[in-house]
Amino acid sequence: MTSLQAIILAVVQGVTELFPISSLGHAVILPAVLGWTVDEKSDGFLPFLVVMHLGTALALLLYFWRDWYDFGMAVVFRSGPRAVQEGRLFWRVVAATIPALIVGLALEHLLKKGFGAPALAAGLLIVNGVMLFAAERVKGRSSRTIDELSWFDAVVIGTLQCLALIPGFSRSGATMAGGYLAGLKHEDAARFSFLTATPVILGAGVVEAPKLLHMAGGLPKLALLAGGVSGVVAFISVALLMRWFKGHEVKGFDPFAIYCVLAGAGALAWLTLH
Repeated sequence: MTSLQAIILAVVQGVTELFPISSLGHAVILPAVLGWTVDEKSDGFLPFLVVMHLGTALALLLYFWRDWYDFGMAVVFRSGPRAVQEGRLFWRVVAATIPALIVGLALEHLLKKGFGAPALAAGLLIVNGVMLFAAERVKGRSSRTIDELSWFDAVVIGTLQCLALIPGFSRSGATMAGGYLAGLKHEDAARFSFLTATPVILGAGVVEAPKLLHMAGGLPKLALLAGGVSGVVAFISVALLMRWFKGHEVKGFDPFAIYCVLAGAGALAWLTLH
C-alpha cells in the first residue's frame, strides 16, 4: 500500500465512519473498484483499519469531551447540575456497547472473511440504504429526549450496532436508526450513536493496534499517517453531521440512503462487469 492510497482510505474512513454510509464497506469496495493491489485478507489489513478507526475515536472524544467529562463527574464524584441524568445516560451507553464487544470478540475470525468480498459489501450497502429509508418512514409520532432512553432501548440500539461488523452495513446508520425508532430526534439519535461508538472503537484499537508493531514493510508508519488523517477528517465530519441533523429533522436520513443505494449498485455493476 502506498502513502497516497493510505491517505485516500483515511479520508474516506473519516467521512464514512460517522456518516451513516458504512466505513468498512467503503474500505472493502474502494480498493477493488480502483484496482489497487491491497490484500484485504492479510493479517495486517484489519489492524490498519483499526488504527484509522482509533483516529476517529479520538476525534469523537475531542468533539464530545463535555459529555465524557460530565459522565466522569456524575459517575465518579456524583456531582454536577445534572448528575442523576448524566449518570443514567452513561450506563445506557455502557449497555449499548456490550453486544458489539461480545459479538466482535466471538466472531472475529468469521467476520474477517467479509473483508475479501467487495461484491457482498456493495450489495449490503444497498441494504443499508434501504434500512435508512425505511427507518425514516416507520417512526411514530412519539418523541423522547435522550435522557428518557430505557435499558431495553439501549440494548436494542447496541444489538443493531453489531451489524457494522459486516462490511456494507453502517454502525452509525444502524444505531441512529435504532435511536430514531426509539423516539429520539435525529440530533439526539446521532449523539447517542457517537457516544456509543467511542468505547467500541477504542476497545478494538486496544486489541488490534499492537499487532502493527510486529509487522514488516513500513505498515506501522502508514497506519499512523492514516490514523492522523482520519482523525482530522472525522472531527470535521461529526461537526457537519450534527449541524445537518439539527436543521433536518424531517427526512434527515434520505440523502444518505440514496447515496448508499446508488453507490452500492454502481460498485456492484462495476465489479460484475470487470
